[in-house]
Amino acid sequence: MRFDDRFLEELKSRLRPSDVVGKTVKLRRQGREYAGLSPFTKEKSPSFFVNDDKGFYHCFSSGKHGDIISFLQETERLTFSEAVERLAAEAGMSLPEPDARAAQDDRKRAGLGDWMELAAAWFEAELRRPVGKDARAYLDRRALPEDQWSRFRIGFAPNGRMALKDYLVAKGAKPGDLVEAGLLIAPEDGGAPYDRFRDRIIFPITDTRGKVVSFGGRAMDPNARAKYLNGPETSLFHKSRVLYGLYDARKILHAAQAAAPNEQTPMLVVEGYMDVVACQRAGLAAVAAMGTALTEEQMEALWRLHPEPTLCFDGDKAGQRAASRAIDRALPLLKPGRSFRFSIVSGGKDPDDVLREQGPAALKAQVTQTTPFVEALFVRERDLEPLDTPERKAGLKQRLRAAAGTIADKDLAAAYKDDLYARLDLLFPKPAYGGGQGGGQGGDRPYTPRGGGGGGGWKGRERGPPDPGIRGVAREQIGRRLNPFHAAVAIAAVDHPAWARPYDEALERIGFGEARLKRLAHEIFEALIDDIGEDTPFRDILVRKGWGEELAELDRLALTLKPPFLDPKMDRERARALWAACYEAIVEVGDAQRALLAMREEAVTAASLTATRDLRDRIAILERQISNLEFWQPAH
Repeated sequence: MRFDDRFLEELKSRLRPSDVVGKTVKLRRQGREYAGLSPFTKEKSPSFFVNDDKGFYHCFSSGKHGDIISFLQETERLTFSEAVERLAAEAGMSLPEPDARAAQDDRKRAGLGDWMELAAAWFEAELRRPVGKDARAYLDRRALPEDQWSRFRIGFAPNGRMALKDYLVAKGAKPGDLVEAGLLIAPEDGGAPYDRFRDRIIFPITDTRGKVVSFGGRAMDPNARAKYLNGPETSLFHKSRVLYGLYDARKILHAAQAAAPNEQTPMLVVEGYMDVVACQRAGLAAVAAMGTALTEEQMEALWRLHPEPTLCFDGDKAGQRAASRAIDRALPLLKPGRSFRFSIVSGGKDPDDVLREQGPAALKAQVTQTTPFVEALFVRERDLEPLDTPERKAGLKQRLRAAAGTIADKDLAAAYKDDLYARLDLLFPKPAYGGGQGGGQGGDRPYTPRGGGGGGGWKGRERGPPDPGIRGVAREQIGRRLNPFHAAVAIAAVDHPAWARPYDEALERIGFGEARLKRLAHEIFEALIDDIGEDTPFRDILVRKGWGEELAELDRLALTLKPPFLDPKMDRERARALWAACYEAIVEVGDAQRALLAMREEAVTAASLTATRDLRDRIAILERQISNLEFWQPAH
């Protein structure tokens, strides 16, 4: 049903967003807005706001924004029409009458839908009759028990040209309508229509309301020309829009969200009907594109249900090609909070194999081991050809730049470019400081600290370059305005603001020891004052506030040092302790530099000269330890 703008505006004017949202989210008034915990992410501090005057909600932690209609679509997995119908009933509004042509089309589709439902029931019954003996044996070999057949409405089409046709015509169907529904095939020579599905196990395909709109059939004959056969495009079934299993996957997601509102349940896209069945039997929301590449419309449908669905393809060449096509088609559509992850089931198996051989726990464990979209993109381009010549290395960089450039969202495109280039830098690391000889051979300039005539190094240092054996910061510092060590400490505080809680006063006083990072330190300080939780997605909040490019640069710089406290595999308490040692060194250097500046204002005495020398010596020791990355060693 189509709804004009006037009807939609009237509907939204009759309902206050805080009343609609308040049925799902506990809200409290904050000035002219209402605040609450996000229904989309796990958090301890409110970042979800509803504004009745402007008629919208905004979630800073997830980036989601919309009106009461989109809220029901997001939280209850409803279609647009379903959400409007629900709200109209709540507002006491009658739905607009469709025009005569639209009403006629709706009645026609409803009639075809009735025949599809009747056909589905007939297929189910045939599976249990003697004619379905071989099909039942096949399902038994695939370890699909009989009590699951009804759940997925699995059936069987016997090997007869007129079996389904005769049954439905006897019920009053017209052969022309059955052809239009895709159940029969009309020969081009004008002969009598005959059954489309013959000698096949049948999987009903439903729309978002659970209504059967088509069928997929798996051939029993191993020599059949098509192993799998789907129904044709009809007024009910549009292959580019529909996903097999979506109706049941939505129910699984909705139940999981109700049970654990602050946890993100995975959403899988697999390759076949039996894979969908296997995943849903294991409690995993899964759909399939029915043998075709994911379309833009199907991706939009997936993102309405989940911000980051997982594409789970087989590890063979066909699966790799499918993953590659999905990458190309999705790239222009990516936005903050809207992406994909990738998962390859190990051992050359598919999800159905894993469930049958190892059980649901093993299947869940495998499909939740995922790769981010950016990593899948980088690996695809990296493995396209050998990288054994400068030309091929340059070609890889060009491909990465071109791929990032296809992303329509400019901020995300810039972040992807930075991330891909950082991965490229790690793939081809620059020569070590001084060529490993301490003299700057091979074109590397020696490290020169600030205050000593060079452009890099640490503020306040008044000694010469480090010893030849120094490792780490020096070689990465050349030509940079921001020290990677400072960047690593700062980005860790962004991802783990609770680590900085004992140092909130130091954050305001010293920051991260770099003028460019002063504003970021203040942002973290303000978040700590607001009692930000450990699980609050603080990075996402900063991105929404315009920090995307700055954070991407900090990530890139931090990657050049590989700080252990950023390694997700490291014990969290040890990572926190290592970070604290690094930050305390930055604070001590900053305080010592402040003390030196204060001493310049005082009268020079023997005691002040001694104190000045001691402070400078202490700064030099700390900076040497920082340059050598000594704070990352186990002893610390």
